[in-house]
Amino acid sequence: MDILANKKLNHKILYISYDGMTDHLGQSQVLPYLCGLSKKGFQFDLISFEKPEKFIVLKDVISKICFDNNINWHPLTYTKKPPVISTLYDILRMKRLAKQLHQSNNYSIVHCRSYIPGMIGRNLKKHTGLPFIFDMRGFWVDERVEGKIWNLKNPLFKFIYTFFKKIEIGLFKDADQIVSLTNAAIPTINKIRSSENKNITVIPCCVDENHFNFKNISITESQKVKTALGFSNSDFILTYLGSLSTWYMPEKMLDFYNILLQKIPDAKFLFITQENPQPIINLAIQKRIPTSNLVFKSAHRSNLPAILSISDSTIYFITPSFSKIASSPTKKAELLCMGIPSVCNDGVGDTTQIMETNYAGFVCRNFNESEYLKAIDFLTSSLKKPDEKERLRSIGINYFSLEKGVEKYNRVYELALTARK
Repeated sequence: MDILANKKLNHKILYISYDGMTDHLGQSQVLPYLCGLSKKGFQFDLISFEKPEKFIVLKDVISKICFDNNINWHPLTYTKKPPVISTLYDILRMKRLAKQLHQSNNYSIVHCRSYIPGMIGRNLKKHTGLPFIFDMRGFWVDERVEGKIWNLKNPLFKFIYTFFKKIEIGLFKDADQIVSLTNAAIPTINKIRSSENKNITVIPCCVDENHFNFKNISITESQKVKTALGFSNSDFILTYLGSLSTWYMPEKMLDFYNILLQKIPDAKFLFITQENPQPIINLAIQKRIPTSNLVFKSAHRSNLPAILSISDSTIYFITPSFSKIASSPTKKAELLCMGIPSVCNDGVGDTTQIMETNYAGFVCRNFNESEYLKAIDFLTSSLKKPDEKERLRSIGINYFSLEKGVEKYNRVYELALTARK
């Protein structure tokens, strides 16, 4: 008999995230999975760390989602300063709350999102035998260095890096189940823990294909968005979606846009972002790009599909590095399900394999004019195909369907439950 077939079993799961549910990632990459798994009979207690400014605005929205889906939410305040000490303080609070909740609820599994929660899950397993799922989300330790957050020339950060690299080995070795975002990361995981990939499941950043669906957006609604943002119907709209900090390459993307502008004079560049536009405007001025061609718009998840619907193409350049082999950009799934062709770059997770195998976008192997011209040819050709939006959406659903992601987590839980002592 399938361990999970009987919903009345109501296994209790402790889910720990250092990301906030009021953050975009929490809303797109935590809550949708938990809501889907809750419908399969799991009961969740969710620990998260919330940024005060976002918590004030969205706490009622997230509380309702959790209440409607039988998720007990335990938000803690994220502390940012002073560096290092604030993180240690958060770890202590995370550990204390997790221990208290387990004593009260006797969980079946502890599911930990990334390294710091993983430390808590590993500790619970050591002292209670509780099965521990390490949902790694990327090579976090190396991301801190490559993202220039930890400067290894500083003795303190060198010590922290060495400490967490040792922790990393233990997390991979002691986890009952490991979730990786990419297939590309598996050889490195196995090298770190010196063993084979018997308990690794690949679950990329999935998307709610019902929410990100171009078919739900009427021509009238798209036209209203276009008019409100000052675009004309003759404009070719290149879109960038998301954060512009740390890993993303706005200078290279503006270089691409400059070439696009030479080929398509009516091209405009839309940035859908919460960040300050001034640094982008300054870069554009340096590159002699007309700043009137740049449009900036912030968006909430609820109205994001309507804004994306006006895009002819999207672009996202991510700094390629060792740690990025474990990355699965959320925007990739969202854009494919919206039927929008993309220009991206090589060296990021499974992106090249997915895009090139399925002709779902153009992958730049180099950041130069020759590659950009090839990408523009790909885009113009793609836009002439009458059923291309539907084809791209079907690729997105095949790889990144939320329903498939929930089923994979369901299987991970089933496997972890067999380790319950």
